[in-house]
Amino acid sequence: MLDDAVYAELDRRLAPVDAARRAAYPGERPRRQPVHTCYVPADAVVPGVAAAWGAAALAALDEHGLPDLGYPAALLAEVLPRVRAKLAAEPVEDLRVDAEDGYRGGPGDEDDDVRRAAAAVAADLAAGTAPPSVGIRAKSLEDPTRRRGVRSLDLFLDALGAARAVVTLPKVTAVEQVRALLPVLDALQAAHGVALDLELQVETPQAVLGADGAVTLARMVHAAGPRLTGLHFGTYDYTASLGIAAAHQASDHPAADLAKQLAQVAVAGTGAHAVDGSTNVLPVGPREQVHAGWRVHADLVRRALVRGLHQGWDLHPAQLVTRYTATYAFFRGALPAAAARLAAYAARADAGVLDEPATARALAGVVLRGLDCGAVDDGEVAAATGLDRVTLDGLAGRG
Repeated sequence: MLDDAVYAELDRRLAPVDAARRAAYPGERPRRQPVHTCYVPADAVVPGVAAAWGAAALAALDEHGLPDLGYPAALLAEVLPRVRAKLAAEPVEDLRVDAEDGYRGGPGDEDDDVRRAAAAVAADLAAGTAPPSVGIRAKSLEDPTRRRGVRSLDLFLDALGAARAVVTLPKVTAVEQVRALLPVLDALQAAHGVALDLELQVETPQAVLGADGAVTLARMVHAAGPRLTGLHFGTYDYTASLGIAAAHQASDHPAADLAKQLAQVAVAGTGAHAVDGSTNVLPVGPREQVHAGWRVHADLVRRALVRGLHQGWDLHPAQLVTRYTATYAFFRGALPAAAARLAAYAARADAGVLDEPATARALAGVVLRGLDCGAVDDGEVAAATGLDRVTLDGLAGRG
């Protein structure tokens, strides 16, 4: 029997809170998230680089064969033809031209190498053979490298001619660096007519925990605002900075897990994603060594997916074999149970599991991620769920 004035006052007090929450946490973006980012040194980027990576991955698979990765034979029989098709058609989902740690050119070479790399990517864009997402990792905003880093961004974007690109900022240590970069990105966007997304690399302890005891990652996420698409974990810089011995530096180290879990919490609901790092155990050399590298990589990809990290770094073409094998096996393996629960949820059926809207959002999300990367197709999903893509997008909160 409350008076309407009580409700009106409640709305008045909480309306600013509602608006602030919606602005800070707009939810999942409608664009697909790539399953990986492939880092290629600026001086090694040539026209057709993505197709070359795919061809090299297929050649490695043909030469060495896939070792036992612990998957059921029936699941692997479904996965491998899809992996081969992916490596032939779209081997790289996200390409990052690397002008930072992976780049070995001298100070006098970087201008020319960055220009040539941008021209190569531009040629692939014009030919329709470029990856769906492209960008550049320049040097950090620390004082010895900040001018060099911004110059490389300027030169790269001048020659790129893309409608959208990603800028990856490495070795972030302070929120002020993020804030200082935003007007630079505005100026670059205006100068080159390209929409710019931003990724921050989590490679220092200061990026995780500040001197004031606050989680710096959360402050960086909200300082970056809607430009931010991801927090990328830098496995080796981060673990080395904690004094972890080189033999034990890995993306599954407990110290790495803590940083990535805090990153997941920091980006939750913002539309940005926490992204796993790389492994430097490469599948190269004789068959035994290639198989060992594939086992390490497949285990790390599978582990990350279980923990909700749907994207990681790949540093070598042969890693694409296990990137897609592990990813496709994960999403194909998840489809039957997720589809049955989604169908029951949509039909409001009593199926023995009482799923809430948040769980339905997660179920739809795993199905959509499988669709996005090619692990499953629309016909399979429609047959298993009775739902179309638009309905799944709605359930997943993509909008």
